[in-house]
Amino acid sequence: MNEDNKTAGMKPLLLVDDDETFCEVLSHALTKRHYDVSIAHSVSAAETILETLTPDFAIVDLRMPESYGLDLIPTLCEKNPEIRIVVLTGYASIATAIEAIKLGATHYLTKPADADEIVAAFDREKGKTDTEVEGQPLALDRLEWEHIQKVLADCNGNISAAARQLKLHRRTLQRKLQKRPSGIQ
Repeated sequence: MNEDNKTAGMKPLLLVDDDETFCEVLSHALTKRHYDVSIAHSVSAAETILETLTPDFAIVDLRMPESYGLDLIPTLCEKNPEIRIVVLTGYASIATAIEAIKLGATHYLTKPADADEIVAAFDREKGKTDTEVEGQPLALDRLEWEHIQKVLADCNGNISAAARQLKLHRRTLQRKLQKRPSGIQ
């Protein structure tokens, strides 16, 4: 963050997502909301930025080509214990949401999420007791997806290890991961 933005009341934010267009659009919207946005398109690029930047806020995509955004959360929390982290994903699952929060994320949102939703998530201190509880059990495809996501998280994202635990061929697991159940963006 440069000193001009610091004195102008800009809040340092690290945006980590492999979708360059999404980053540009979100960065522009967040700058209008007084955030000084630094962009990284991978976990390793984010780690390089963190050598010289201590952000107060971070937005981290869950899935990126080289690794998972979950891998970055401990580093962010170590760099700034007061950081507010929102994990964004198009591959939502209960397992990854729980892990993100356990690792130190403030909130977990599914894509598409706009700048207002993300800023509101930064400000949330506690859960909402008025959150609607679904009355219907999960569909079979959703249960399978949740189980696969949990096993994959337990295997630190290693698809081959997860396939062995699930007693599936690796390519079969990869195909299942490409087919998201309805309701998951």
